[in-house]
This record gives sequence, C-alpha cells and structure tokens, in this order.
Amino acid sequence: MSTIESFDDDLDSRAGHKAPIGQIIAYLWARWKSQPVKLACFAGLFTVSVACDLAIPFLSARLIEALNAGPNAEGGSQAALFYGVFCTVAFGYYCARNTASRFWIGIAANNMYTVVAEGFRDVQRFSAEWHANNFAGATVRRVSRAMGAYDSISDTLVWFVFPAVAVLIGVTIITAVQWPLIGLFVGFAITAFCATAILASKFYMNDVTRAFNAADTRIGASLADAVGSNATVKAFGAEAFEQARIEQVVGHWRATALKLWHRYTDVWVLQNLILFFLLAGFLGLMLLEWRAGRASPGDAVFAITSFIMVSGYLRTLGENVQMLQKGFAEIEDVAAYAAQKAEVVDAPNAKPFVAKAGAIRFDRVSFGYKGQEDRLYKDFSLTINPGETVALVGRTGSGKSTFVKLVQRLYDVQSGAISVDGQDVRTVQQASLRASVALVPQDPALFHRSLAENIAYGRTNATPAEIEAAAKRARAHDFILRLPKGYQTEVGERGVKLS
Repeated sequence: MSTIESFDDDLDSRAGHKAPIGQIIAYLWARWKSQPVKLACFAGLFTVSVACDLAIPFLSARLIEALNAGPNAEGGSQAALFYGVFCTVAFGYYCARNTASRFWIGIAANNMYTVVAEGFRDVQRFSAEWHANNFAGATVRRVSRAMGAYDSISDTLVWFVFPAVAVLIGVTIITAVQWPLIGLFVGFAITAFCATAILASKFYMNDVTRAFNAADTRIGASLADAVGSNATVKAFGAEAFEQARIEQVVGHWRATALKLWHRYTDVWVLQNLILFFLLAGFLGLMLLEWRAGRASPGDAVFAITSFIMVSGYLRTLGENVQMLQKGFAEIEDVAAYAAQKAEVVDAPNAKPFVAKAGAIRFDRVSFGYKGQEDRLYKDFSLTINPGETVALVGRTGSGKSTFVKLVQRLYDVQSGAISVDGQDVRTVQQASLRASVALVPQDPALFHRSLAENIAYGRTNATPAEIEAAAKRARAHDFILRLPKGYQTEVGERGVKLS
C-alpha cells in the first residue's frame, strides 16, 4: 500500500461515521426552520415567481396569436392586452425573485454562522481520546468547509432544483392537457434526463467525489501538520523531505480532481444528447400537430419558449445535481458530528464542583484506552491527602499522564471511582472540575494570543494586577516587561516566539 493510500485510510478511519443522506437533509431542515417567518416570506415570494415563470410561454403564445390576427381593431386591442399582461407578469417575476433573495440572504448568513459555531461546539464536546485520534488540520478543514457546503447546497436547492422541478412539472402538465402525445414525450424526456443525473451521481460520481473531498481534506491535514511543526522541520533540516511529502499529497489530489472532472464531462455529454432529443422531438411533434390543424403558430411559439425555459432548467439541474452531491459530501462530517454522542458527558443532575482542601482518592480504578488489550490500571487504589506532594514514577506509557487526565475526567474509568474532596468526578460538572485544577503540562501549551491572555486563560476575568501577580510567582514578570509590548506581546502559534 502506498504512503498516500495508508494516510487516506488512516484519515478516513479517524473521521468517524459519515452522515447518511437522510441525516444531512434533517440537519439542513433544522437550520432552515429555525427562522420560520423569513422562511415563510421567502416561500410565498418563491411560489409567485415560479407561477410567473410558468405563465411566460402561455402569454407569448397568446401575444403571437393576437399579432397574427393583424393590425385591426380586435387584433390591436388583443395585442395591447397581452403585451400589458406579459410585461406585468415578467415584472412580477423579477420583483418576487429579487425580494425573496432579501429574505434568503438573512437565512443564509444566520445559518452559515450556526453551522460553524455549532460544528465547533460539537467538536469541543468530544472526548480527549477523540481529539487524540483525529488530525487537527483535517477537523478544522471539515468544519470550515461545511459553511461553504451549506451555502452551496441551500442555494442550489432553492434557486435551481426547486424551481426547476416546479417548472418542469408545470410545463409537462400544461402541454399534456392540450396535446397528450407531446405531454407524454416531454414528460418522458424530462424523466430520462433527471434519472440520468441522479443515477450518474449515485453510481458514477459518488465514489470519486468522496475521494476528491478526502484528498482535499488531506491537503489541509498535511499542511497543518508540517507548518505547525515548522520549528522541528528546520531543526532537522527536513524542508526538502516535507516539500516532497506535500507535493505527493497535492499530486494525489490533482489525479483525483482530473478523474472527477472528466466524469463530469462524460455526464454532461449524455445530458446534452437528451436535450437535443427533447428539442428535436418537441418541435417535431408540434409541427405534426400544426399540420393536422390542432396547433397554431402561437402554439409553436409556446413550444419554442417552453423548450428554451425547460432546457435551461434541465441543463442547470444536471449541473447542480453534481454540485449537490459535492456539497453533501463536504457537509456530511459536520452533520454526523451534530448527531454523534459525546463519550464523556455530565450526569443529568450534575452539580458544580466545590473546591475544598484538595483530597484525591482512586478507589479500585480500572482503566485502559480503546484499542489496547492491556489496561493501564487494574483495581488501582490511591489516596492523596490535602497538602501532600506526590511524585508518580514509571517508564513511558505506564500511565503517569493518564493519572492527571483521569482526575480531570478527560476519560471515564471502566470500573471503580475517582473522587476529589469527596466528590465523585462523574457526578459534578466537568467544566467546573477542570477550572478548579491548576495544571502545568510537560509540553508548553500556548495560544497565538497576547501573554496576558495566555496567563489569564485559567481565569478569563482576571484583572491586570492579578495577571502580573501570577507572572511574578512564575518568575516571568521581569522578562515580560523587557519585551517590546510587555504583557500585550503575542507569543506566536504554540508559543514559538518564547524560549
């Protein structure tokens, strides 16, 4: 197996379950219905615009009939009437559509905000083990890409698919009422076109689209991994190695993109053949009806106008079915996050943790990470009294860091209990427990923010005086003052600007 394939399998296995199409639709519907007034206004105006669109071919036919009657009194008045109605309907179409877009813009902006905000919230509620098993860059890419995917899916459905379906059904019914044979043909051609788009999307495009999105995600994960560890790369003079690695990842994306885009072209060729068949058949059958005396020149105009409208919607529909598929593939991770249960959750009646003297007790605890056959702790008991200083000594992987994580309830034990100040950590609110624990990790953990913000992270409402007092206790106050911006100095990503 190649490096890229191995990386791809690892990336996909860490991503968790993908959301099925029904779950994605439910996720989108929950976003839309969260703003019922705007949605109702939009739907009403949208319906008006579709009705106006359907009336255009019919009014075109009647206008031509009036013009064909000649410039006599009756023909002139009929032409003026239908001209006025035609212009009114056309103006109504543009007004309804443009006004509807005002409501849709508000819905879209609010929901795109919600997609990212809730996606980040969902990612944060997942356990430490989930984050340990997922590439940070890939997770960031999935959440940020979901915002664009929501916009793409929603706009495609609302501005292209829904009106296309409504107009296509309407034209088929109107045609079938007047000329059953033509209506049957139009219905058959439209059905064949839509079936081709759907079947091609599902059986010809689906796997390649998923592979393309995986390749795109892989670029984000690889770049984040290399750029985030740039200091290490430079320390080992490994720039050329990392460059070659990124070029391999991007090269795989290029090959996947070419395959996907060629398949798009294949499908478009087939759909254009169906459109030609629709054009030739629609107009040919209308000419036969005209020769039989069952259609007028105005009806021929109706047929031509209808075909122009139908072919435009079908061509757009064919292209946008593929856009929908791409959008669904890009948003499925975040939709799955919303439905995925967190592994470590607060109990229904969890109360805030009450910090006291700091007694810690492990009572017959058993714990092991997922995927490991042997448990780190087996029937382990330990009591640390308030004020005691305890050192945990052992080889790498023996569970020293895990001990601290269990006290913070970053993981749940398989059996036994852990209590702090007599409170079982599973019965208190996680956030309040962790906020009461002062932790100095073995690896530096700093945000790309100011020194003051980093120092105050454990108590975000700390005053400048309290921040300085903490820095003095850490013997950092003097060197901070020597920095150009003092406590407002930004430390760089992961604190790379500091020794």
